[in-house]
Amino acid sequence: MSNLTERIPLISKIKDKAQKKSFSKSNLQKSLFFLITSALIIFFIIKLLIIQPKSIALPRKKNFIFFVTDGTGPNYLTLARNYKQYITQGDYGTLLNLDSYLIGTSRTRSNSSLVTDSAAGATAFSCLLKSYNGAIGVNPFSDPCGTVLEAAKLAGYLTGLVVTTRITDATPASFSAHVDLRSQEDQIAEQQIKSGMVDLLIGGGLQHFVKEGRQDGVDLIDELHSNWTVANDHKKFFEFYDLFTQTNYTVKNDILPFISLFEMGDVPFQIDRENTDYKGPTLKEEAALALDLLHSSSKNEKGFFMLIEGSRIDHCGHNNDAACIPREVMAFDETFEYVKNFADAHPDEDFILFSTSDHETGGMTISRQISPDYPDYVWYPEILSNVKHSSQYMAQVILQKDSIDKKYIENEIFEGFLGITDYTKEDYKNVLSLYEVRNSGKLQDYLNNMVSTRARIGFTTHGHTAIDVNTYLHANSESLKQYAYKKIGGNRENIEFGQLVVDFLNLNMTAANEYASNSDHKPKAKELNLQSEYDMDYHKNI
Repeated sequence: MSNLTERIPLISKIKDKAQKKSFSKSNLQKSLFFLITSALIIFFIIKLLIIQPKSIALPRKKNFIFFVTDGTGPNYLTLARNYKQYITQGDYGTLLNLDSYLIGTSRTRSNSSLVTDSAAGATAFSCLLKSYNGAIGVNPFSDPCGTVLEAAKLAGYLTGLVVTTRITDATPASFSAHVDLRSQEDQIAEQQIKSGMVDLLIGGGLQHFVKEGRQDGVDLIDELHSNWTVANDHKKFFEFYDLFTQTNYTVKNDILPFISLFEMGDVPFQIDRENTDYKGPTLKEEAALALDLLHSSSKNEKGFFMLIEGSRIDHCGHNNDAACIPREVMAFDETFEYVKNFADAHPDEDFILFSTSDHETGGMTISRQISPDYPDYVWYPEILSNVKHSSQYMAQVILQKDSIDKKYIENEIFEGFLGITDYTKEDYKNVLSLYEVRNSGKLQDYLNNMVSTRARIGFTTHGHTAIDVNTYLHANSESLKQYAYKKIGGNRENIEFGQLVVDFLNLNMTAANEYASNSDHKPKAKELNLQSEYDMDYHKNI
């Protein structure tokens, strides 16, 4: 026993050595495992970040451009296409740029009538609901409704309005303001610049922003200079245009918000621009500057929503001015193609371009019966090409004259303005009589009828019609085209187009409605005793 007892310490020592050796080996294995595991983790992280950077993609910017051809029915597109074929000496296959993007038609009625006005039509686009004729961003009960533009701004997108009429006119107003009647343009102007919802305004309508034109005598432009970039004349517009569209200049944070209202009222008709020394921008130039400002701005983190309206097509229709219509349509057509090319040049972002009309104006027919005999199947675009000015411009020039005589009427008006040589004595007497009574509207009507009768173009109204209007779509990827077409292709209600904006940009219309409900919606139109559009002379182009 004693021997065993004596040997126990030795056994303990042996066990201790074995345990220590085992422990040391275990630690070595653990250390090696840790090192190998760590190396593998680091390897895969490096591979993820450096070797395969495309696997971590930032969200793609989304940009939606909503085009409106005010007052333009399918008949207007046919007229413009035929006219383009004639002036370009093309064959029967001549197309407008828009023709390649036709996807369907739109039903246009309002809440109050089968025949909509521009206000209700645009409110249907912007608020996704039917409202009454004259309504600007309000529902049938005159309560403010959130617009897709406001929802886009609340979601972090930049927003812009580009038009050729007053920026306070029905279509742009319905995206950016809330009033009972479209006539409340002073209030619309105030909302557009004070709401913080619009980052860019380009067009006409300066009269509603300066004290000389506003009923309250307030100069809103003076209040803008502290935080807006103001370019309210032709020269200033083109300074920015040349800087941003002709160079690689990077827009700084302080450029937006931007306003360029370079006319007191509407921008001149395209037909008048072509035959005068007018120096203002075209719709395409307006759109080009707007695109560059919104797209390249350092504030553009998510993308942008922009409205572009060929506004004055509608005014040609109200005046039944057949020579005016194709020039305005073609100017819009060029603008759409420019924006399309811009979108295609940025495949790293998502662009959807959608175009439609709020309604048709004038009930225009292409071919017209002018005698009791069975009519000829003809119309003559060359008659329209000979006309040098809009009837609105001609009437203004004529009525400014202290006196006119037979020579002036025949040489300057008939042959000079209208390009008509087969005028009659009755034509001379009627024009002289209308000059003497200073009736601008009827003078315009007579001159327009001299042209349209010879061209074989007819009109059924000075107002709007219920004709379905065309819809057009382009996106800068095939998958995006298919996505959008499924939502709006075919024959649709006009309220469905705003839903495309909501879905594509992932907008929250509930938040927009909450914002709108708290907007400054006073005073009510009835308190101001404002006229509705139906009380106004259609030649004022309301």
